[in-house]
This record gives sequence, C-alpha cells and structure tokens, in this order.
Amino acid sequence: MSSAIPEEVGRAAVTGFAGLIEELPEDERKRALTHSSWAGKRVDSWGRLAFLGDSVLGLAVAGELFSRYPRSDIGRLTKIHGQAVSGRACAEVAEWLDVPDRLAGLEPVGLEGGIATAALVISERAMASITEALIGACYLHVDPNRTAVAVLEAFEPQIELAGGTLLDFKSALQERLARRGRTVSYKVVAEDGPPHDRVFQVEARSGGEVIGSGRGPSKKAAEQSAAEAALSAAEQDA
Repeated sequence: MSSAIPEEVGRAAVTGFAGLIEELPEDERKRALTHSSWAGKRVDSWGRLAFLGDSVLGLAVAGELFSRYPRSDIGRLTKIHGQAVSGRACAEVAEWLDVPDRLAGLEPVGLEGGIATAALVISERAMASITEALIGACYLHVDPNRTAVAVLEAFEPQIELAGGTLLDFKSALQERLARRGRTVSYKVVAEDGPPHDRVFQVEARSGGEVIGSGRGPSKKAAEQSAAEAALSAAEQDA
C-alpha cells in the first residue's frame, strides 16, 4: 500500500500502541486477530472488539480535532475526521503494527471454507478491522485513558496528513496576500507545557502587523491555526 506518510514516521508513531498490545492477555490478543471464519462462534472473533474500537478511535480523534481546530466548522471537521480514521488509515496503522506477522500461525490447520491469512493481509477492510479490534481490546483489558493517548499518537500522522490536505490555511493566506503584493511570516511567541506535551503559540505577521494568532501541539499546527485566524479576520473585514 503506497502512502504519503514515510514508514519510519508511522512505525515511530505506533510504539506506544504496540506496547499496550503486548500487555493484553494472550487470549484477548488472539481474539482481536481472529477472523470469524476461523472461530467456532462469531463472538470469538474480532467483530465485537472492532465495533468497540471503532467508537473509541472515532471519539479520541474527534476530541483532538475539536481542540486543534477551534475555528473550523462541522463540515471541515467531518472531512478531516473521515480521512484520519478511514479504512485506509486504519489499514496503514495495521501495517506499522506488523499485523501480517502477528497473524502468522493463527490460521487453523486444515481450514476448510475459511479465509486464508494471505487473503486477509491484502484486504484493507480486514486490516482496518484488526486495528479497531486491537484498540477495543486495549480499551477493555489494559486501560481506557492509556489507550486513548496511544491511539492518538498512533494516528497523529494520519491526522496531520488529513489536516494538511484539507485545511491548508497557510497556502490560502499566502495566495490571498500575494494578490495584494504582500507576504506573510510566522513567529513562535510562546511555548507552554512539559516537553512531552508542548503547546506552541504562533503569530502570523504581514507588513509588520500581527494579522492572526494561533495555538497548537506543534509549530506546524500552530502556524495553520494562526493562518486560519488571519483568514477569518480578513473575511470579516471584507
């Protein structure tokens, strides 16, 4: 599966999530990796856990987007959310978690009528469901709060990609100012929080004037927030 996210970035992002998976009881970890055609009863497969994990993932990312993009309306938030937690995004996380390797040896010997492991690992839907099932299992059997934190870390590259693709306020502001012969620059004016949870405040400046200010968990996110504020102010003044 080709991706705009470098593999090394993705694998680094899922480190915490992978650690939680290792804390799972062996039978629950196996359940999250078991296709319904491999189980005697459907409830012994990943389906129920995937149902729960989908909601855990959706809520965690929705809360993050709500805080990260305070000026975005429901339409924009919905588009970013949809891309960040899509089946493709979940399947990519499954690859970073080495789910194909985790499936090795789980397919029942002499399986008749069931789906082969080789077919599962090339199925975006199956890989996505396993990611959701692992989230659900960690939520139930490790810790809800730690799971939410690890899930946000694991999906941060997907959130960044979706936000950059759908909400490139910096480019929009640059184009708007260029039509008037003006340019924009960004300056970090404050940093708050501990090293592992920094919050940056950035000002967008044009012609020596502060035209927008924003905050975010990274300089890039704060710059986008500042650009969004500048665009909003410009539209109100128009």
